[in-house]
Amino acid sequence: MASPTSSSPRAASPTASRLEEIRQLMLNDGEHKNSTLYRLQKGWLLHFVLGPDLQARKVRVFSNHPPHGSNKPFSRHEFYELGWQSPSKSQCDDSDNFCEIQLHQAGSFQYYFTSDNCNNQLGSGYFIVDPVLTLSSDMDVLPLDCITLQTVLMKCLGPFSEWEKRLSVAKEAGYNMIHFTPIQQLGDSNSSYSLRDQLMLHETLHGDGKKVTFDQVEALVKKMQNEWGMLSVCDVVWNHTSFDSPWLMEHPECAYNVVNAPHLRPAYVLDRILWHFTLDIIEGKWESKGIPKIVNNEEQLNRIHNELTWAVIPKHRLEEYYQCNVDIILELFRDAAGTSDTVFEIRLCEPADVKLNQDPDYRRLRCYVDLHKALQCFNIKRDDSLTEPARLEKCCSAFRAHLEELNKKAAEVMFDDLRNAVNNVIANMRYFHLEAHGPHLEEVTKENPCVRKYFRHWGPDTSVRDEELLMNEDKAPFLQIGNGWVMNADPLANFAEPPAKVYLRRELICWGDSVKLRYGNRPEECPYLWEHMLKYTRQVAKIFHGVRIDNCHNTPIHVAEYLLDEARKVRPDLYVIAELFTSSEYTDNMFVNRMGINSLIREAMSAGDSHEEGRLVYRYGGLPVGSFLQPHVRPLQPSVAHALFMDITHDNQCPIQVRSVYDLLPSAALVSMACCAVGSTRGYDELVSHQIHVVDENRHYTSWNESSNVDPTCEVGFNSGIIAAKRALNLLHQWLGDMKYSQVYVDQVDEHIVAVTRHCPNSHQSVILVARTAFRHPSNPHYTGHVPPLCVPGIIDEIILEAKMVQINPEPIAKCATHINGMSNYSVELQQHIKLLASGMCELSDHGADTNAPVQEIDFINFPPGSCIAFKVSLKNSARGSLSALRNCISQFGYRVRSLSGNSPSIPRDLDFAGIASKLSLADMNRVLYRCEVEERDDGKGYGPYHVPKFGSLVYCGLQGYMSLLAKIRSTNDLGHPLCENLRQGDWMPGVIANRLKAHARTRQLGKWFEAVFQPLSRVPRYLIPCYFDAVMVGAYTVVLEMCWKKMGPFVNDGSSFVRALALGSVQMCSVVKTAPLPELSPSLSGIPTNINEESGKREQEVVTMAAGLPHFAAGFMRCWGRDTFIAMPGLMLLTERFDEAKYIILAFAGTLRHGVIPNLLGGGVHARYNCRDAVWFWLYCIQLYCKMSKEGTALLECPVSRIFPSDDSEAQPAGFTEQKLCDVVHEALQRHVEGISYRERHAGVGLDQNMSHQGFNVTVGVDPVTGFPFGGSEYNCGTWMDKVGESERAGTKGKPATPRDGSAVEIVGLCKAALHWLSQLNEDGKYPYSDFSVRIDGKPCKLTYKEWDAKIKAHFEQNFWVPPDANKQANKLINKRGMYKDSVGATQFWADYQLRPNYPIAMVVAPELFVPEHAWIALQTCEKYLLGPLGMKTLDPEDWGYVGDYDNSYDGPDGKRARGFNYHLGPEWVWPIGYFLRAKLHFSRLQDKQPDLFRETVTGVQKILTRHHKEVSTSVWRGIPELTNSKGKYCKDSCPTQAWSMSCILELLYDLDKLVRSNVGGK
Repeated sequence: MASPTSSSPRAASPTASRLEEIRQLMLNDGEHKNSTLYRLQKGWLLHFVLGPDLQARKVRVFSNHPPHGSNKPFSRHEFYELGWQSPSKSQCDDSDNFCEIQLHQAGSFQYYFTSDNCNNQLGSGYFIVDPVLTLSSDMDVLPLDCITLQTVLMKCLGPFSEWEKRLSVAKEAGYNMIHFTPIQQLGDSNSSYSLRDQLMLHETLHGDGKKVTFDQVEALVKKMQNEWGMLSVCDVVWNHTSFDSPWLMEHPECAYNVVNAPHLRPAYVLDRILWHFTLDIIEGKWESKGIPKIVNNEEQLNRIHNELTWAVIPKHRLEEYYQCNVDIILELFRDAAGTSDTVFEIRLCEPADVKLNQDPDYRRLRCYVDLHKALQCFNIKRDDSLTEPARLEKCCSAFRAHLEELNKKAAEVMFDDLRNAVNNVIANMRYFHLEAHGPHLEEVTKENPCVRKYFRHWGPDTSVRDEELLMNEDKAPFLQIGNGWVMNADPLANFAEPPAKVYLRRELICWGDSVKLRYGNRPEECPYLWEHMLKYTRQVAKIFHGVRIDNCHNTPIHVAEYLLDEARKVRPDLYVIAELFTSSEYTDNMFVNRMGINSLIREAMSAGDSHEEGRLVYRYGGLPVGSFLQPHVRPLQPSVAHALFMDITHDNQCPIQVRSVYDLLPSAALVSMACCAVGSTRGYDELVSHQIHVVDENRHYTSWNESSNVDPTCEVGFNSGIIAAKRALNLLHQWLGDMKYSQVYVDQVDEHIVAVTRHCPNSHQSVILVARTAFRHPSNPHYTGHVPPLCVPGIIDEIILEAKMVQINPEPIAKCATHINGMSNYSVELQQHIKLLASGMCELSDHGADTNAPVQEIDFINFPPGSCIAFKVSLKNSARGSLSALRNCISQFGYRVRSLSGNSPSIPRDLDFAGIASKLSLADMNRVLYRCEVEERDDGKGYGPYHVPKFGSLVYCGLQGYMSLLAKIRSTNDLGHPLCENLRQGDWMPGVIANRLKAHARTRQLGKWFEAVFQPLSRVPRYLIPCYFDAVMVGAYTVVLEMCWKKMGPFVNDGSSFVRALALGSVQMCSVVKTAPLPELSPSLSGIPTNINEESGKREQEVVTMAAGLPHFAAGFMRCWGRDTFIAMPGLMLLTERFDEAKYIILAFAGTLRHGVIPNLLGGGVHARYNCRDAVWFWLYCIQLYCKMSKEGTALLECPVSRIFPSDDSEAQPAGFTEQKLCDVVHEALQRHVEGISYRERHAGVGLDQNMSHQGFNVTVGVDPVTGFPFGGSEYNCGTWMDKVGESERAGTKGKPATPRDGSAVEIVGLCKAALHWLSQLNEDGKYPYSDFSVRIDGKPCKLTYKEWDAKIKAHFEQNFWVPPDANKQANKLINKRGMYKDSVGATQFWADYQLRPNYPIAMVVAPELFVPEHAWIALQTCEKYLLGPLGMKTLDPEDWGYVGDYDNSYDGPDGKRARGFNYHLGPEWVWPIGYFLRAKLHFSRLQDKQPDLFRETVTGVQKILTRHHKEVSTSVWRGIPELTNSKGKYCKDSCPTQAWSMSCILELLYDLDKLVRSNVGGK
């Protein structure tokens, strides 16, 4: 490995041998991210993906990044549409679709997106692609984080022939980039940033008369690149030019002047007033007023303030620029009013509408009003005038008064502007003359006036009056404004353009030597300026590798965009830096995004103490030490602007002046440890004790001399200043970047000492630098005092460097008149690459030498102010071995890691996770992934969800519990989260994960795998444990999920992420729970899963049951519900192809048949509760679906069923005692309904149900002989899914059903019809042995065929259930809503039949033949209008008197509608019915012949609705869809957060949608 302070080869090109990095940017409706910064690299892929609110919409994405391989040049205004790609075969949703950009150009790029054939932008943003900077070859890449830059003032380099020897200082000091101030011709002020001619080199380059060309400069830059390994950037100055630029004489339109910017005319006059006031002070004309030439106290400033405010400025009547000529306007009014045929009866507008309009040319008394409005307001009939002349005179008098009032207000506005101007003049004088941090001027002179001139004046100083006349003469275009900066101004607004009054209010801090340029909005508005600056920019880009935009925050953004675009055509990988003074990250990002700035200059000198300096080091780059391993495909996260972090910039005071000479070395050391570009300014390393001023400095830099005989007045060498130490720090910085030491930790050791760690996540080596700052000159520079010991996690390989500032002479040599020399009386003591024992600064403490200790403790014995030391630290051998083992493990999951020896890791067979996991069933996967607390406690093994201190318990005991939390932590790299802290503190969490799996035979091998992997995890440094724990968990979790999906068939395995997420509900809900077993199946049934009970040694049946929801319905009697099981089975078991387990559940419930119904609550079969009417019908429907979907088909009907209760009154019998075929049981269930069912629940009373009334335990069911509708129930019980019985004694609802739904419930009628129709068809096909039922009509036995029963329902359904849109409410007072299907027929509570509920769509799905398509569509629209919520369906019409939308089961107050959750089904929005509703819409939209586009529109609408469910299942910590929500989709605390039928019904919907879209039925 190369040394960190010796020259080392650069990293290879990022486009060579790199992993394919993919960043995903989610698009959301309405998000315009113009101030959000996204940084990317060439060679990466950018994927745009749709957020939930855009899915299912026809989104079009556009970007101006040229397509890869097109060879098209970048054009900011040329956008290309991106094509959508799909990673899955699913047709039901486009949630996984993406469009892609292959990033192959550097620069700033924009994207936007539209939707639904509309050109309006729904969202937009920018992304920045960093340039690839190369040195001697394309493979010799300089990463941005490796940059070490030094700024030099071009004029201080002297003649071009001497540049090399002066620039050699930077090369020898280890810099790899030079920043030149402009090399072009400077103006009269000699400021480095006031250019006279942008297309000519500065005179100093020519030296002894030999003309130097731009080509020669370019040749030197190339030599520096190829031979020295240094790149170069140069300033570009676009915002201003020197006032003596010759081209301004020919093209004065290029500057802001009083002609092209007439709003500046009052400001020009004020500028001349102030200048003449200055001249008068100089001439002593104001001494009699107490204003002498020498200004040195506050009283004098007060006098100047008063004279300017009340004497000097008022006499020039500047308010006239805002006023009108009352007499002229009044005469126009009089003429118009006198000749007008119309005298208005009343005012048609108010006086406030007659406003003073500013004269666009800003002439005195030339403002105007809208004469038409003036006539409407003032030329009116008047009762106080008897004659027309009198009336007219009165009108004119009123109008005059109004005009005078307007002029008065205008004068007040000007007075306020001038008041601000005077205050700013005084503040400016106070700074220059009085304030402690100012230059302490005393005498007012032309060179140091009261205030600098804002305008370039043409001609001699005459008088204000005469000079004002120049604005109307041919010299007016040369009355041009100067440039400067405005404190707290909006940098996005041009302060020279109206409505800004910066120049009038004297808010500009003017530089005095430059003119502000006026580009206009496009090149056509000022062609010469744009062309001139374009040539200048291209020339700079041709020579230099990058540019620094001077005065960036005041440069018009559109100008910078244009010129940078052109510069990148010359040099595609242009490096762009700038310094912004916006004080706003939001505004900074606007500039960075639009201009494509690669690095923003930040300065360590802005820190007031070492704590803040350390914070800046951390702020400007790097990830936290121990950060999570991130996948190469991941969401694109907003970035902080990349920093060029400088110890000092060239336009700020010298740190020796504001801090101390002892601080230069430690602060430079801290800056060098920042994980970003770093830099300095020439003179810092030489200890120059004053600011090298960009205007005033004319001396030359010193030259490099390698010998020991250095002339300190004009030469420097390694012993000069801190150059040797700076070289070591610069090389260290470059090495850290090259070797990917990308993680940073900053520790504030004490008030003055800061420790910075740079950590390499690849090698897990660290460099720790400790610096003792000296923000104030130390009283005893040699005193170390108490320094807290340093605890090093590992072994110190070497001390890379140790250095301290020492004073070698009492006094420095004198300031040289010709060269910029530094303080020669200070130097640096430096040692590099030494062992710890050779250190003069520190030693290993006694107990730090313990070889078994996890850390080494270092004591500082000689570490005075101005010191720094850098340690290279490696892990101990035990930790390295453990990490190699961990990397070996996670490499099987696709992590691209190498062992710490550098070799690719191999995987031992016993650690092959996929091989172990492949042997697990989906039931086993339930234990691995899920199991809530109740399920886990049920096992009796002593485990439960892991409790994270200071956070709480996880929701699952399995991997998902951890992963739901880790996903959030990883995405934000939240290493401070309590879970991470728990991992660092001990090995409890890994131990629980392994041990709970080991406790069960079927997952024992997997538990041992985790145990083996977590053993080395416990031996790595604690700060790395969260990172590797997460990597192991992510890898294992991902493999387990993939294996689950592969076991579920092509619809799931090839499906979208939404389909897959819902399908996991099958694993989540289906498990083996001891207290909720499936009844014993027939012994003659083969293939039943069994397991040996480790406690008893007996083989036991082990078949999953389905939880209704978690965590409330997870175990015991309340886990397995007949109705819930068979509503959820189609989605969670049949679509996932868990046919065997579905069969076992179907047959088990068949075995529990009693009284012709199956249980509501299974209770293991023996303890079943039979109190529902609908479960048997959902069971029959599942049998039908199973036969249609499984390979076994109708053979299921021949399977043996072991009847637990052979008769209604028999006791429970063992398996095999009484057996029947399933078809026999099916027929029995239907036969019993035809005969009629009546029984009282066994064990009726409070022991069975403490809330049920006495009558409620009586169950009656039958079939109407006329209609064929199944009916049942009473007002005392609830036999359908809306089964809430009141529980509140206080509210008087205890024992009262909230929703009895007795009579013929619409969904039961539909389910019955579906069963009869299918079975009769099977009978005709010879696959079902029964064709009829035995019934008694009028006491006589007779037969009723399946077909006849089927036909009866069909014949009577519409006439009994349909409520047409034109139904007469007067004739039937019970009708509330029309255009719907009744919820029931024959309810005891007769109004309940007409209540609008979400149940009839269920019948529409299972038996669509019952419905007239046109009626069905109307009813679905009614349902949508009133019942559709964001996630579910309202369970009652919100306009119904009984509607209460928010469910709170804990409330037990007097409100009977809400008490103890009485409104469970009276408004809250349940999710599972929305699946049936949307499926019905899809079906019936195809049958509306008069609306050919309806199906396509319906598909789009369904997909839009489903985006909310996708978001829910993807973000919920339970990774499920809830049972219900409160009104308008609000969270309900009493709902199960994940419910079986909720996920199942949405999955069924997606399946239907997928089939329909594939077949494109009705889609044309």
